[in-house]
Amino acid sequence: MSSVIAPEKPPSNTMGPKEVELILVKEQNGVQFTSTTLVTPAAPQAHPSGEEERETWGKKIDFLLSVIGFAVDLANVWRFPYLCYKNGGGAFLVPYLFFMVIAGMPLFYMELALGQYNREGAAGVWKICPIFKGVGFTVILISLYVGFYYNVIISWALFYLFSSFTRELPWVHCNNTWNSPNCSDWADNNSVSDIYTATPAQEYFERGVLHIQDSNGIDDLGRPRWQLTACLAVVIVLLYFSLWKGVKTSGKVVWITATMPYVVLTVLLLRGVTLPGAIDGIKAYLSVDFLRLCDAKVWIEAATQICFSLGVGFGVLIAFSSYNKFSNNCYRDAIITSSINSLTSFFSGFVVFSFLGYMSHKHNVALDKVARDGAGLVFVIYPEAIATLPGSSVWAVIFFIMLLTLGIDSAMGGMESVITGLIDEFKFLHKHRELFTLFIVVSTFLISLFCVTNGGMYVFTLLDHFAAGTSILFGVLIEAIGIAWFYGVDRFSDDIKEMIGHRPGRYWRLCWKFVSPCFLLFMVVVSFATFNPPNYGSYMFPPWANMLGWCLAMSSMTMVPLYAIYKLCTLPGKFCHRLAYAITPETEHHLVDNGEVRQFTLHHWLVV
Repeated sequence: MSSVIAPEKPPSNTMGPKEVELILVKEQNGVQFTSTTLVTPAAPQAHPSGEEERETWGKKIDFLLSVIGFAVDLANVWRFPYLCYKNGGGAFLVPYLFFMVIAGMPLFYMELALGQYNREGAAGVWKICPIFKGVGFTVILISLYVGFYYNVIISWALFYLFSSFTRELPWVHCNNTWNSPNCSDWADNNSVSDIYTATPAQEYFERGVLHIQDSNGIDDLGRPRWQLTACLAVVIVLLYFSLWKGVKTSGKVVWITATMPYVVLTVLLLRGVTLPGAIDGIKAYLSVDFLRLCDAKVWIEAATQICFSLGVGFGVLIAFSSYNKFSNNCYRDAIITSSINSLTSFFSGFVVFSFLGYMSHKHNVALDKVARDGAGLVFVIYPEAIATLPGSSVWAVIFFIMLLTLGIDSAMGGMESVITGLIDEFKFLHKHRELFTLFIVVSTFLISLFCVTNGGMYVFTLLDHFAAGTSILFGVLIEAIGIAWFYGVDRFSDDIKEMIGHRPGRYWRLCWKFVSPCFLLFMVVVSFATFNPPNYGSYMFPPWANMLGWCLAMSSMTMVPLYAIYKLCTLPGKFCHRLAYAITPETEHHLVDNGEVRQFTLHHWLVV
């Protein structure tokens, strides 16, 4: 038997699958039988726009864990519980859930749908409205800036983890080389509010880890501390090997980093509720004071917490969802992941306040003397509480492993936003992802070295204050306006229907077009109106440092007008024609040539 494969047509230079004719010739008893079959090779799956299918997550759960791991970070442990306690306990949940429903979830859903439909990073998705591409570069820059100092927090946790492998934890007594004469054990300190005394845990963090006593301020940084530099290098290596192959590797890492915190939080809660005073701490956490709702500051803090806790505006949700299958139900994902994030914040409050109640009881002081937020909670108060437990070294190791995993997947998300956003915008980088990832993480490491010097805490505070404050709110505002008003909420809803089979309900469309932009505009105004210069304890930053901070914040925000001007100047034709091209999706530019511009009709602006 013999067979011949012959082309149906003469070869052409066109790319893609070609139909071929399969001729099967068989010989039986001296007679030849011929059968002919036309065979068309299977074409690669394509996006409706005609692009080849993008790399996707290995499993759906990889994506969900990545989003949860990014959104659930250190702030869920050190920020939300304290805000809840400070602002009316359980009453704080009223404004928190209100803003969650009208702004948090709609914006979360919007970013997941935007990335999944357009299959590109934070900058590339703006082919739907090219004039707004600058906001893509804004969020990429913000994610990069955050990486400069966020990785330092993880390196602190790693330093504490290594320090916990001892018989006696180093922050228990005042007889260490780094302690000052002002150091006083809680047992010997009857006046906890005395500004002239410091606990061993406080001095260990500030003098033993940071060595801030060797610096006079931000203009006296000194050299990087080799111990923190080594820890930072380990963090960078972990990030690189989690990201270098894209979602295929990062999707496996989050199976550990996204689930471990829940295991540890549960273990700590089971231990915490058995401690004396723990129930009093939890009661204080949940105590309801509805009169606090009359204070505008409570509502502003709830709105701020929603903006930052869900992780919208960093480009991470867009990058992660761009690797989903086109038909993935992003609506269900948005509801699940945003709900889990808020529930985690609430759950962590029980863990935190069970230990704070224990500390209050043990030292016979009011709860507000030990309750605090930020780094002071997880690197001073919590280690101090753990040090008083039997088997304290074991509990310390467990706690700092949790901090490490909480931080590492959030850092992975920020780096992925930068990497995906840039390699999708500059296509030649696709073939060199490993090298480009190395370049990004090494650059981040070099900048982060300023934060591990003797005066590094001052650099850290400055970056934390300016890198992602007003600028992230501004970025999400422009993003919401670009999608809901210029691209059109009606067109965006059609895109979602193309993916999941049904259009978003009227509630979501109203939130996208009116409620969320108004909420974000209010938050931007409040952010400017309530701005306070940064400080670290009693140290006030010099004017040049504040100016440098504002330059950092403005460098990301100015990407929006600068790119819009660039786009309008580089397009051909008269201004109206250039504007039409700039606000019309790239796939519809042929309609502009025919004078059909949706955005120039009243119906486009009125429809919901």
